[in-house]
Amino acid sequence: MTTSDWGRVGDDGTVYVKTADGERAVGQMPDATPEEALAFYTKRYDNLALEVDLLHRRVLTGVLSPEEAAQSVRLVRDQLADAHAVGDLTVLTGKLDELGPVIATQRDARKAAKAQRSAEAREQKSQLAAEAEKIASGRDWRNGANRLRELLDQWKQLPRIDKAADDELWKRFSSARSAYTKARKAHFAEQDERREGARGVKERLVKEAEALADSTDWGPTSGRYRDLMRDWKAAGPAPKAVDDKLWQRFRGAQDRFFGARDAANAALDSEFAANAEVKQQLLVEAEALLAPLAETGDIAAAKAAFRVVADKWDEAGKVPRDRIKDLEGRMRAVEQTIRKAEDDQWRRSDPEKSARADDMVSKLEAAIAESEAKLEGARSRGDDKRVRDLESSIEGQRSLLEMAKRASADFS
Repeated sequence: MTTSDWGRVGDDGTVYVKTADGERAVGQMPDATPEEALAFYTKRYDNLALEVDLLHRRVLTGVLSPEEAAQSVRLVRDQLADAHAVGDLTVLTGKLDELGPVIATQRDARKAAKAQRSAEAREQKSQLAAEAEKIASGRDWRNGANRLRELLDQWKQLPRIDKAADDELWKRFSSARSAYTKARKAHFAEQDERREGARGVKERLVKEAEALADSTDWGPTSGRYRDLMRDWKAAGPAPKAVDDKLWQRFRGAQDRFFGARDAANAALDSEFAANAEVKQQLLVEAEALLAPLAETGDIAAAKAAFRVVADKWDEAGKVPRDRIKDLEGRMRAVEQTIRKAEDDQWRRSDPEKSARADDMVSKLEAAIAESEAKLEGARSRGDDKRVRDLESSIEGQRSLLEMAKRASADFS
């Protein structure tokens, strides 16, 4: 019989392994020497030990999930329980036992991490739902749809959370998307309807603009084109391709009319240029009337001379449009100066005002004489206070008298 620390070979070639519970037969090799038999089953043990060490390292490094690790430990433990190998199986079993608390700790850590991820995912989904609801309550039709697509992509990247919470948040998110999409479709449908309405209005405006394009009734037609432009702007946009074509037609009709009007006005301006030169000379004559008027004050002569110039002015006819404001303004200035001189003269010669001014002079002179008599009486009595009061009163009355005399002189 051949023996070792962990097994022996019986005389009949049976190989035994030593365990804590005693010997256990692991196989029989009658045709091999005892040394060969022990070496064979010891090699099997070495393979098992290698498998246990590898599993041990994989569990400690966290390569395996807790579930995978626990399952692997069970499988290897089952192999050790009935292992056909010779060696210290108790050591191998002990190494497997060491992994139990490690797997439990890893399971708890993974559970906590999963809970953390779930909480974070819930918060993120809640934020996505809130943003989607905010978009749905707004009217950003240009950017809202793109942003909702981005939010949906973000949602898909997040892990699922507990079913009830996940379903509730998804319902909020999905309802917001549906409400926004419905409102957006309604907005664009309404916009399309308005554009079609604008199309009809603008087609009518274009027809009228084209009908007026060859009119030579410059004033009324210019005003009508302004009205048409106002109505065009009020109509709003039509479908873009149609709107551009209608605008080209509308603008073309305008350009044709206003081009013809400008050409006609240019011809008239050329014809009226000589009239402007005549009026320029008449202005020199009219403005020359103001200096003698200022010196002599002869309103009648100035008015008579101005009427002669004014008659010539009317006979001279129309002038180019760009000269009207300057020429007419200067002529009006001369007329207003003469009229103002006449008004000033009337105010100075108003009989009623002159009589009132003379009456005021007389009354003030009488009042001063009376005050002076009272002053003499106060002086003779030695009433100093009365003297001072009367002197002050007389001084004020004399100031008023001077003003009244100047007013009276203006009417002389």
